[in-house]
Amino acid sequence: MILFLITFIVMLIFVAAMSIGVIAGRRAIQGSCGGAKNIEGLEHSCSCSEPCEKRNKQQQINNLDKV
Repeated sequence: MILFLITFIVMLIFVAAMSIGVIAGRRAIQGSCGGAKNIEGLEHSCSCSEPCEKRNKQQQINNLDKV
């Protein structure tokens, strides 16, 4: 039981630290599409030639945040 509590507390500390980092940086945690392109023969969701409307809007918002 003690091992469970120690593990739970450590995980809680990590989650809290990541949450504070997201709040302070004002950016959500994002996945990377570049890693999947490097694996031969692997289909990935970022392979479209024309990004959808939702993706274009998100990129515009991200570009405005950087300015």
